[in-house]
Amino acid sequence: MAQPIRSLAAMLIFALGGCATVGPNYTSPGAPAASSFSMAGDAKPTSLVLSPKTRMAGAWWSALGSPALDEVIGLALKANPTVAEAGAALDRARAQAAAAQGAMAPQLSAEASPMRERINTQSFGFVGFPSPTINLYSIGATVSYDLDLFGGRRRALEGAKAKADAEAHRAEAAYMSLTGNIAVQALKIAYLRAQRDALDLVIADDLRTAEMLQKSEAAGGAGSTAVASGYGLLAKDQGLRPALTREIDAARHQLAFLVGKSPAEWSPPDFDISDFRLPQTVPISLPSDLVRHRPDILAADAELHAATAQVGVATADLFPDIKLSANLTQGSVEPGNLLRYDSTGWTMVAGLTAPLLNGGRLKANTAAAAAGAKAAEARYRGTVLRALLQVADSLSALGQDDLSLEAARLFERVARENLKDAQSAYDLGGGPRIAVANARKEVNRARRSTLEVEGRRATDLVDLMTATSGRWTPDQTGN
Repeated sequence: MAQPIRSLAAMLIFALGGCATVGPNYTSPGAPAASSFSMAGDAKPTSLVLSPKTRMAGAWWSALGSPALDEVIGLALKANPTVAEAGAALDRARAQAAAAQGAMAPQLSAEASPMRERINTQSFGFVGFPSPTINLYSIGATVSYDLDLFGGRRRALEGAKAKADAEAHRAEAAYMSLTGNIAVQALKIAYLRAQRDALDLVIADDLRTAEMLQKSEAAGGAGSTAVASGYGLLAKDQGLRPALTREIDAARHQLAFLVGKSPAEWSPPDFDISDFRLPQTVPISLPSDLVRHRPDILAADAELHAATAQVGVATADLFPDIKLSANLTQGSVEPGNLLRYDSTGWTMVAGLTAPLLNGGRLKANTAAAAAGAKAAEARYRGTVLRALLQVADSLSALGQDDLSLEAARLFERVARENLKDAQSAYDLGGGPRIAVANARKEVNRARRSTLEVEGRRATDLVDLMTATSGRWTPDQTGN
């Protein structure tokens, strides 16, 4: 078998010298020319320092400073179905790339067959001779190699690797989306619970006010209308509590889903606003840098690369192809003679395949691949625009949050001053006790309004952090 293999190798070396790779070579699209995310007139965050030079250590959510959040995210990364699906898709794409790589190598197969055969001597013109029954044994091997003269297989491998890259980036995007959603739900629970606590204080003051009015009526002071109004306000505020509890329950159920459990199987921690340390400095890259590290954009870039490589695959099919093969067979009617030289037979073939008539199918395939590449380019541009829009929306939302928070805190300070004045007047005997209760109630109402704005700002901050965060995978958590 050595002689045909050496001859085949010589033919391979000669032919490979003339191989070409047809189709376009891929280059990533240029970065956006814009130097900012915001539209003219958008509100700018005033409570944050946005710096492209700042970098977070470890996973992005470590900046929130919550060990309980770290624990929940760790559970989710192990059991969330979406993350598991993304990981399986990545494994499949990598296996397909390995298969494409293997298809480019020389293919070697072995054959062995024992056969029992009765030879019909009369079919050869021998009359009067018996037809013997014999055993025939054979072993052999075949080696083949596609010269890939115009690079169709090389483009297929290029496309398979690009698809594996796309799945890797999609997995990163799935991690980012999952962790961002978990942080949002955890913050929502914390701030809704704080709002409910503030509402409970309002309800308690409502009850005290209504009881004081009722006592005043019994003493001949306040009228029945005032008492009814007091109890009506109590009922109105009590009616707000179930809505807050419903939102808390929904966020808790959503966290169970994100962790990969049913609500009956797992309960999240009772997140409190004191569990979190919201950062005052947020790393935010320029648009030109964002497209180089945001996972969904990188996935779209890799998909465009794969679609471009497919144009080369379809183009190569328009040209001739040569496949070299060699076969060695050892055959004998006696097993002991199989390995003798005179039992050896071999063939060596260089097969040329050239498309002649195919009804325009190959040209249509090439046109379809080119259209697919254009569609992938449009999807890439759409992905970039959506990413820029998300960052712009987050920045604008934070700017509006800062304005709302400034007003809410001012209103809360005024309410606290009013409470202080009412308490002082009551202590000096110049003001009624009911005025103190009403003033304290307004403080708690103002506090609840402030917490509502702070909660909205916290979730908008998480949106900004995930929208501008760099590439990340679970093994970068440092756990």
